Amino acid sequence: MTKVALFGAGGKMGVRLSLNLAKTDFDVAHIEISDPGKDRLRAEVGVEAVDAETGLEGAEVVILAVPDTVIGKVAAKVVPELAPGTMVVILDAAAPFAGHLPERDDITYFVTHPCHPPIFNDESTEAGRNDHFGGVAAQQGVVNALMQGPDEHYALGEAVAKAIYAPVARSYRVTVEQMALLEPGLSETVCASLLMVMREAMDEVVSRGVSYDCARDFLLGHMNILGAVIFDEVEGQFSDACNKAIEFGKPALMRDDWKNVLEMEEVAASIQRIT
Repeated sequence: MTKVALFGAGGKMGVRLSLNLAKTDFDVAHIEISDPGKDRLRAEVGVEAVDAETGLEGAEVVILAVPDTVIGKVAAKVVPELAPGTMVVILDAAAPFAGHLPERDDITYFVTHPCHPPIFNDESTEAGRNDHFGGVAAQQGVVNALMQGPDEHYALGEAVAKAIYAPVARSYRVTVEQMALLEPGLSETVCASLLMVMREAMDEVVSRGVSYDCARDFLLGHMNILGAVIFDEVEGQFSDACNKAIEFGKPALMRDDWKNVLEMEEVAASIQRIT
């Protein structure tokens, strides 16, 4: 069995990963330094935490399930202790893209991140329909980048990714730069911002007399059908009235140069702000 050392195993994300890894053939060492994290591991996963030295002994894969803001500090302590050929798995592109990982040519850096379950899906169970984050019951995609290391290591990294984010329906290979475009670029800077604008617009409609339930139903229902057409889920076209509203509404809401947020310089600046 491949031994996996999981750092931050008692954290929110660490417990999610621990529960999924327990369903696999990986031999997992759960590394956690905080007492609340150790208690959480014991209560929710049924395992005992070990110290870093014990956990790293014989480990072929090291997963850093720690916040972006401390990955650099944790990696600086862990990476020098690793045997040559060890794979380090990072769960977000921010720290790797920002250059926060120690330089060492004889190890592998593998970056993986979930797509999260899509709005349009065919989940047939209540658990699947209610799993909005993923990694529990709903199918999702994952994106993976072999940042450095031999190409034959990609298969192992992808196997780890499919295990920790299971159930996985689709797996995509990208570069670290492309992953940074996806997040924070596409998913947070663009998508999350525009969703917040939609929520603020809904709240404004409510403040003008429409009930919360009515406005929410109306907005989410239109997001469903409009999104289905825009994102090629169904064939269809908008009414002339809708197209005219878009023609006048988009310039009122968006700056002409808004796509600059996806230029690599701005993506890099955004990552620097969050790491």
